[in-house]
This record gives sequence, C-alpha cells and structure tokens, in this order.
Amino acid sequence: MKHSHFVCLFLCLAITLAGRSAQAQTLAVLYNFMGVPDGDNPDASLVFDNAGNLYGTTAYGGNACPSDPNGCGTVFKLSPNASGGWDETVIYSFSAGADGGYPLANVIFDGMGNLYGTADNGGANGYGVVFELSPVGSNWTEKVLYSFCSQPNCADGVYPISGLLMDSAGNLYGANEANVFELSPSGGSWTEQVIYNAAGWGGLAMDASGNIFGLGYSAAVDHPIAFELSPDGKGGWNPTVLYAFTTGQPWGTPALDKAGNFYGTTDAPNSHNNPGTVYKLSRGKEGKWTKKILHSFKSGDFTPWGVVLDAAGNIYGTTSGYGRAPFPFGTVYELVAEPGTGTYEEKNLWVFNETDGEFPVGGLIWDNAGNLYGTTSRGGTGGEYGNGVVFEVTP
Repeated sequence: MKHSHFVCLFLCLAITLAGRSAQAQTLAVLYNFMGVPDGDNPDASLVFDNAGNLYGTTAYGGNACPSDPNGCGTVFKLSPNASGGWDETVIYSFSAGADGGYPLANVIFDGMGNLYGTADNGGANGYGVVFELSPVGSNWTEKVLYSFCSQPNCADGVYPISGLLMDSAGNLYGANEANVFELSPSGGSWTEQVIYNAAGWGGLAMDASGNIFGLGYSAAVDHPIAFELSPDGKGGWNPTVLYAFTTGQPWGTPALDKAGNFYGTTDAPNSHNNPGTVYKLSRGKEGKWTKKILHSFKSGDFTPWGVVLDAAGNIYGTTSGYGRAPFPFGTVYELVAEPGTGTYEEKNLWVFNETDGEFPVGGLIWDNAGNLYGTTSRGGTGGEYGNGVVFEVTP
C-alpha cells in the first residue's frame, strides 16, 4: 500500500485547473514508465550529466520492496540512443528499509560523478535518509549518509522532502518537515546540524555568495515564509525572513536572477475563487523585501512547484489539474516579459492529455539548446493506468 504521507501530498496537489488553449509547440515523450519493476510516479525534476544523460527519481516502482506491491521508488537514467530515442535504466531500487524509500525529490551530481538525494521514508529510524549513489563499472552502489530522527525527540527532523544543494566544500544542504539541515563530510562519515528551525516546503537555492534561499513554515511567524540563510563566518548561519505569506501557499524551489531577486509560485488549496500566482520578491530600501505579483492565473488554477528563468527574463513553469473536461491534466507555460513595462503575458507551451502525461508537478530544467525537460506524475501509455512520463518541450 502506498504510504499515507505521499498520498496526502499528492491529493493536496489535485486541485482543478481552468482550461486554456494551447499554442502549437512541440512536446516529445522521452519515456513512459511501466511500474514494477520499472519506475512509477516521477514527482521530481531531472538533472543532466556531462554526457547528456538524464537522471531522476520515481516515488514508487522498482523491484526491491517486499513491503509494498507498488514498489518503494527508484533512481533512473535516460540515455539518448542512435535511433533518436532514449533508453531507460533503473540504477537503484529502494527497499524502504535501511536504504530508504519513496524518494520525492531530485538528485544532484558532485564533481566525481556521484549522485546525492533524499528518500522520504525508511532509513535506520523509518523517517527518511540522505543517500549517495556511486558508479562502480556499469552498476551503482548506494550509501546512506544520514538517517533522520537519529537525535532525541527527532530534533534533527523527519521526512526530507527537498532536493539537495552542494557547496564548493562538499557540504550538503536540504530541508525536511521540521527544519533546514547541513551535512558535512568528516573523516569518512557525515555530521548533521540543523541550521534553521523552519519546516521546508520544496527545494533550496544558493547564490554566488553562498547564501541559501528557500520556502518554509515558521512557528514564530505563524505563516509560510520566504527566508535567507547567510554564513556568519563562524560556521553558523544568520536567518532572515524575507516575506511572510498571508494569502496563498508558496511551493517549490525558488529561482534567483542575477540581480538577486527571488521568484516563486503560490496556489490556493481547495479554492476555485482564488487563482494561483507567480511572484517576485525584491530587496528594497534598508534591506526590506517587497512582493510583486507578476501573473495571476485563471480562477481555480494553481502552480504547485517552482519556476525557471531564461536569459531574457521570461519565466517558465507548470500547472496541474484533475483532467475532468473542460480542465486539462496540466500545462507547461511561459510568461513573456513585456519590455519596459514590468508585466508578463502568459503563453501555453503545452496542454497535457492522458497519453502524454498528467500532473506535471516536478519542475523544469533546461538543456544547452534552450529545450525544457520535466516529468509528469501520472499518465502516459505505460502500465495499466499510466505511470508517468519524462518529456521534452521545444519552445
């Protein structure tokens, strides 16, 4: 049975989405997941290696999970082949035991070609892990770097729900349902410390100066917040609340532009009257941050994950919906910056249907040619009901 933590997350995202006509763009489904023993439910963004292969996670599927017939998740690789298609390989199947299970976030590379990520469940204490996958010939070996709830009263947090960042010193940063954490390599092992007491919602971003930005919930503020963590020069971090959200739920990984502005999305859960938005936070006089709504979607829409920017300042992201007519299963959109006006025009790059994917909740990445890549949680032609896809959109 699929564990309740993820089911709650998925159901919270299943909000209806008002339909909009699609522009004639190109979408290619690179892979349809098949379910056990293949992957199932890719809910995270992707990452390229230096050879042009794509890597990602699926929340379910795999072949090493005795406790769940749906599988406990995978890490997969997609490689371009000589025929112009893509070949998929499951490089690791989770068991939801000591190795972790149900990964909801993306993986990242270090400079040596190792992959790092989080699994929402499993581990030594059953509350999730940070893991490393290392290539050994044609195989990959998994190592658990940290199991959460290893401290009294789970002071180190539970259920890591974000992807990771790695700094130039090899330290890892992420978020779980209680706090933001740092993992530091030390003598062949890893040391964990909590660097901010705020429940993380989505991923983190780091600027060129090593400051960390994210979204979370602060009990002290009693609202969802955007925050910044700045190194204090003594091995610690100075937290700053940039903005407290009193309307709408912020989601996803923030995007930062070269001027240091912070971009993200909000949705309005369980509401057909309040639209989702794309917003920008900017630092003003005396360090005060202000919020500007760049775009409001039609009533009932929501944009649950983060956005990406291009060099011209245009914004790209995904929306998701139930799929009951006349509502689509989700879209890939572009917000085109109107020169000199500070306003944006929405352009749909793709509207999903059941065969090319449903619920694109994992976020987007770029290739060097300006194409967008992402995943849909469900849909596609694989398996009995559609187990999700990897897609490419050419704007």
